[in-house]
Amino acid sequence: MKNIILIGMPGSGKTSVGKKLAIDLGKSFFDSDAVFEERKNIKISDFFERFGENLFRDEETKILTELCEKKDAIISTGGGIVERNENKDILKQSGIVVFINRPLELIAKDIDSSNRPLLKDGKKKLFELYERRAKKYKDFCDIEIENTADLDSVAQKIINEVTIQNG
Repeated sequence: MKNIILIGMPGSGKTSVGKKLAIDLGKSFFDSDAVFEERKNIKISDFFERFGENLFRDEETKILTELCEKKDAIISTGGGIVERNENKDILKQSGIVVFINRPLELIAKDIDSSNRPLLKDGKKKLFELYERRAKKYKDFCDIEIENTADLDSVAQKIINEVTIQNG
């Protein structure tokens, strides 16, 4: 089976759903943000502050390329992975791209924006980011799943859709 790659807004559930999928499907799980912080030994928010978004996006694409070389894995990406068009080809060649679309009201209620570099100016920024990224998420994905239910239900919806995609 191809990789299952999760994209979506910060707080959409990519990491939680990814971990659940990995357990349910018996696959390895990789979170590109966690890999970044482990490799660079720095929090993404601190990296952003010191080096800027552009350098972060360069490093993010390198990590994505490496993770997408894995086989039969679940990969959770950072919310801004769609900011670079080159990432679309990397994602598409590696597996089935699933856009986890969670209503912004639910994200805003749950998310701690203080440790999210692009949301540090408050939750209003969340809506601005979504406006900028929504079309890209839809363009990058093979499957769109609405995340309004419990973790088990969302994971099962993804498994069902991926099974259909794999034919």
